Amino acid sequence: MDHGAAQDWLDRYVAAWMSYDPDAIGALFSEDVVYRYHPYDEGTVGRDAVVASWRGDSDDGAAGADGASSRDEPGTYDAAYAPVAVDGEVVVATGISHYRDEPGGLVTKVFHNCFVMRFDDDGRCRDFVEYYTKES
Repeated sequence: MDHGAAQDWLDRYVAAWMSYDPDAIGALFSEDVVYRYHPYDEGTVGRDAVVASWRGDSDDGAAGADGASSRDEPGTYDAAYAPVAVDGEVVVATGISHYRDEPGGLVTKVFHNCFVMRFDDDGRCRDFVEYYTKES
């Protein structure tokens, strides 16, 4: 993994979030990925479980629970992330996500994010941990 490949992955991450396309989401992650919405989570395990969680249709109740993913209404969110450190398979990225109460409305919530990720040899994320703070 290098800086350019990491930025490409992050751009595809945002595009997948914007589209909620299961193929686009799944293409980001290895089959055995462990995805943590918080550093203290056990994590969502496996590509299919991550796709379901992102889309808000997880059978295990993970979606929307304890701050995990829930499906956002189109036009109510955006984000930009960039790698700040790349060391072999490990990437640390930071960025900001913005949320609106209604499409095209004023920004009502801002989150500062830090992702710590490990990638496999095919450029798919196999371990993802998210840290974030909400702007007051």
